[in-house]
Amino acid sequence: MTASTERQLRIWYLSGAFLVFLILIVGGITRLTQSGLSITEWNPVMGVIPPLSESDWMSEFDKYRASPEYQQINKGMSLEDFKFIYFWEYIHRVFARLIGIVFIVPFIWFWAKGKLDRVNKNRAFVLFGLGFLQGFMGWFMVMSGLNDVPYVSPYRLGMHLMLAFVIFGACVWFALDVRNRNLRPLFDGSSLNKWLAGFSVVLWLQIFWGALVAGHKAGYIYNTFPKMYDNWIPPEAWRMDPFIINFFDNIAMVQFMHRLLGTLLLVAAGMMLWKTWFSKVSLSRSIRKWMNVTVLLLAVQYLTGVFTLLWRVPVWLGVWHQAWAMLLFGALIVLWYARRYDR
Repeated sequence: MTASTERQLRIWYLSGAFLVFLILIVGGITRLTQSGLSITEWNPVMGVIPPLSESDWMSEFDKYRASPEYQQINKGMSLEDFKFIYFWEYIHRVFARLIGIVFIVPFIWFWAKGKLDRVNKNRAFVLFGLGFLQGFMGWFMVMSGLNDVPYVSPYRLGMHLMLAFVIFGACVWFALDVRNRNLRPLFDGSSLNKWLAGFSVVLWLQIFWGALVAGHKAGYIYNTFPKMYDNWIPPEAWRMDPFIINFFDNIAMVQFMHRLLGTLLLVAAGMMLWKTWFSKVSLSRSIRKWMNVTVLLLAVQYLTGVFTLLWRVPVWLGVWHQAWAMLLFGALIVLWYARRYDR
């Protein structure tokens, strides 16, 4: 593989990561403006054409007015208000199609020019598979809110969000490892690696519980910090039966878990920073740099989460909190790569 081909492939993968990051922002705005159920049909081809006339708009509005969300929540909404929520869901769906084009068109060109080795062909197919799965999950999620209860399933929202992080992380990793280098083992038994692995697991759990917080709208209660009003754990956090359901469906417990996991991440980050700077093992400048970046991003993310809660989830701050989580995840991917391929 030539240096020029490597550069082209790296740009291709990174452009995918960048577009996934942008669609995460658009998706966050769509969710926080309650726009996700405004388009009640899934039309992969003709759905890219927006309403172009007043009659087209009335047709779309009539479909929405027949939906449970309009009947139970937005009854009496004006056409102008409908156009606002339609706009965000439409942009979200168009962006998803754009990502597909950005993957498919260069892939065909790379293949025709013989620029893809076996490893990068397989990686491209992995991304295609994840992309199709994400498209299905997006519609599967929307379907959950078009039934009698006009609320998207928090579990489907969680899967949709986590798949976005998987695609983003895969794009970043593939861009870093275009040459398919022979990396060190993922777990080498070192103390730093153990803390890094623990941090990664807790971050993954935190992303899922963040989706549950969003899905249950749990950020609109207990808007105090560090206590949840007068308690560290509110008494109603344990009231569901069976007990295990509290962790997933009880909004008080869901918010507490999000707080707890965030604090555990902060502690783990501090320990990783300590191991990096005071370890007896020689570490490269790249590892130290990306450890600093990861910990800094986490500290900002923690503070952002606190203010998002205290200010009852303003749209701009809720979107920032979600987008910053993906930046943190990307920095962690780069840190793992630096750890496994010590420059």
